[in-house]
Amino acid sequence: MRMILIILVFGVMLSGCANIQTADMIIKNANIYAVDTTYNGDAIAIKDGKIWKAGKWDELESFSDENTEIIDAQGNFLMPGFIEGHGHYGGLGTSLINLNFLKSSSWESIVDDVSDKVQMTPKGSWIIGRGWHQEKWDSIPKPNVYKYPYHNTLSAVSQDNPVVLYHASGHALFANQKAMQEVGITRETPNPVGGEIVRDKNGEAIGVFEERAMDLFMRKYADYQASLDKKVVDSIWLKAMHLAEQDCLSKGVTSFQDAGSKFVDLDKYEELAKDNALKVRLWVMMREPLKALESNASKYKKINLGGYYYTCNAIKTDIDGALGSYGAWLLESYNDKPGFKGQNTTDIAEIKGIADLAVKLDLQLCVHAIGDRGNRTVLDLFEDEMRRHPEKKDWRWRIEHAQHLHPDDIIRFGKSKIIASMQGIHCTSDAPYVIQRLGEKRAKEGAYAWRSLLDSGAVVTNGTDTPIEDINPIENFYASVTRKKQGGGEAFFPEQVMTRKEAIYTYTLANAYAAFEENIKGSLKTGKLADMVILSNDLIRCEESEILNTQVLYTIVGGKVQYKK
Repeated sequence: MRMILIILVFGVMLSGCANIQTADMIIKNANIYAVDTTYNGDAIAIKDGKIWKAGKWDELESFSDENTEIIDAQGNFLMPGFIEGHGHYGGLGTSLINLNFLKSSSWESIVDDVSDKVQMTPKGSWIIGRGWHQEKWDSIPKPNVYKYPYHNTLSAVSQDNPVVLYHASGHALFANQKAMQEVGITRETPNPVGGEIVRDKNGEAIGVFEERAMDLFMRKYADYQASLDKKVVDSIWLKAMHLAEQDCLSKGVTSFQDAGSKFVDLDKYEELAKDNALKVRLWVMMREPLKALESNASKYKKINLGGYYYTCNAIKTDIDGALGSYGAWLLESYNDKPGFKGQNTTDIAEIKGIADLAVKLDLQLCVHAIGDRGNRTVLDLFEDEMRRHPEKKDWRWRIEHAQHLHPDDIIRFGKSKIIASMQGIHCTSDAPYVIQRLGEKRAKEGAYAWRSLLDSGAVVTNGTDTPIEDINPIENFYASVTRKKQGGGEAFFPEQVMTRKEAIYTYTLANAYAAFEENIKGSLKTGKLADMVILSNDLIRCEESEILNTQVLYTIVGGKVQYKK
């Protein structure tokens, strides 16, 4: 009897060991780029959603059985999944449902698209679109104000539907006559603080509303949505989120840092995470006025829900607008709009109050700043908070965009350990008009100054600001290492390029660090989450001309294949 018991116990132990020693997935024949470590091998084993072992295939094969998924990378490039460092998840989803003008090359084509949309939209229903940019059209509409067209042609094809079309930057919108009537815009409507209603020489609104002037339409549209059936609105929102998720996964994005969501959306994200319904990991900044944050921020702070799929541990606010819509807050006047220095969009006292709250609740603070005056003011504010709270050692506060800096302020990022959360693709996308706005000297010294920031010791992160730009990391990577537009042409101040290794770092481990997540993601070290992509080209060694031809072959999140070409 004793011998039988010994045999049974030994058998159970062997069974247990067999289970422990079996991988869920092994990727073999891979060209591995782990970012912060080097593996002498071509294979990675995954177990329980994490990287378990790495080495040579003939060493790891013994850790597989009939239940282990084997992926043959066929010599292709295996790297950590891309982390979108600054985007708008909800905005990406709605851009895939609503009208999208990112590829539109003329005002006329936009009017035609709206006309087509009107034919399939009930009278009285709002039509929403996004992505237009007056500086990227093949021709300048006539008449115009600062290249902005008048509303007349748009209004003529949409007499029964309010139409609101957001600028690519998200910092201006175009409204038709019906929408302006709904909001009550007249010649007497004043400019709100931090915003401008663009008018002709007679004082009439042409249809463009910059920065805080957009709030008039956003509030009215929110009222319109509230009048609709809630189940219908929720189903549209969920469809948009699924489309955003699919777009991310198909392009190799495994984590997404959302740059500002309202409490109502945070509730929905949290619910999806608890239901294990997310396939892309979300790290979200809450974005509400100070008064609302004071009452609710603490209860919305969540970390690693749903098995590391949802975190909300930061607050987002803004100090200025965008360069394309003359909203960036500058130290000196715009080169092509003399006497105008942009917009301070959020009262400084409000931002200081939010900063104090962030310290109190141990939340990161992320402030949108594009112009050199906006960036200087935020740097001053951050450094003042740091002086007043010497007991707090690891801040990782972020300036979102940090696009246009005075040379004297560049070194402050590294010295104060303030993260420059930047977007490589903005450089090449904006290049056609940056010198027009800033002039040659300011553009050369401080526009998209990645090299200077990196050399100062700053942590620079990367992303696309989607839906302002396509979320495609390959196009963004190309912009980061060449500063050239995809169609060719000269580089935009090429002395500011990143190396390829730096660019991958900004898109992986730097983004993880900027979210206090470097211990769980951002590289292919054993023990980290098994979030990775297999690409058709070696981004470190391939010819520059081949970068844009790179295809995503596999996207793996938590050890599960979520996309396969």
